[in-house]
Amino acid sequence: MATVTPERLREAVIEVLKGFGAADAEAPIVADSLVRAEMRGTDTHGLPYLKLLVERVEAKMVSLPTRITVLKDDGATALLDGGNGIGQVAGWQAMELSVRKAREHGIGLTLIRNTNNLGFLAFYTLHAAEQGFVGITMGNANAAISPWGGAEAFFGTNPLSIAVPGNPEPVALDMSSSVVARGKVRKAQRLGEKIPLGWALDESGVPTDDPGAALKGTLLPIGGPKGYGLALMVDVLAGMLSGAAFGKDIKSFHQLTGPTEVGALMLAIDIERFMPVAQFRNLMKGYVEAIRGSRKAKGTIRIYLPGEIESEKEMTSGERGIELKPASVELLVQLLEKVKSPMRI
Repeated sequence: MATVTPERLREAVIEVLKGFGAADAEAPIVADSLVRAEMRGTDTHGLPYLKLLVERVEAKMVSLPTRITVLKDDGATALLDGGNGIGQVAGWQAMELSVRKAREHGIGLTLIRNTNNLGFLAFYTLHAAEQGFVGITMGNANAAISPWGGAEAFFGTNPLSIAVPGNPEPVALDMSSSVVARGKVRKAQRLGEKIPLGWALDESGVPTDDPGAALKGTLLPIGGPKGYGLALMVDVLAGMLSGAAFGKDIKSFHQLTGPTEVGALMLAIDIERFMPVAQFRNLMKGYVEAIRGSRKAKGTIRIYLPGEIESEKEMTSGERGIELKPASVELLVQLLEKVKSPMRI
């Protein structure tokens, strides 16, 4: 393991991104997303994403620099075309626009079409919550979940994130519609590990602990038919309504088969339209304390809030540095060499 400061890792990622054609203004946004994912322990959305992005740029399946077009802008709503660029850039601009609209109208809703993988969605909802707004984000993805009772992948893991201001820290839910994010299955495959039964089915619809068979089959939706319903509605709102691809038409970010055409939804709600933000934060403080202080099940030492484990990991990473596996360090060195940067981790 190598330990690197978040600032140093951010500099290295920016070097790589700019070396492959990212604009000066967009590279820091993407780097912030990838580094923060590494800090939070959600490394499936960190440096492995950078490797995939570079491969897609080299194959001319992602357009850099990212050029975003405002297709519609009407009152509290807007529609953006992500220009088949980097998903984090489109997502960040969309949430910024939604927050501005919420300040003016009380609510702001921006949809995105023709973009790519957005990384971890709490990146956007936390940004809204830190400014005193409720943030809601959802996005669709390449087919990984079958309709309930089916054995053929049709919906993506179609994640959803909701974050609200807290006292002192925001509370953020960030979850996929599947029992587990597909990135964790890919990670198990890379490491030669088995996955728990209950995560996925193979091509025949039989439960499997083989990550390779799981990737050829389907992931199980969270909560059975409830997760299937959630994946469906995220696909409709983030994909169909935005004019993006949806269902089985979305291409995988992990395979060089063409533009993914992902869709996303960014919503901001102005809390001040309902009560002072300070009052809301105080209510959340008491609410959180009540949850933590509630009676615990046998064997439970502590009750965590959604996103709290990741938030604490991020704080620790900020203080002690980010632990990178040798493979991640090697990847960064290779990419830095590729763009002829003298920088090393």
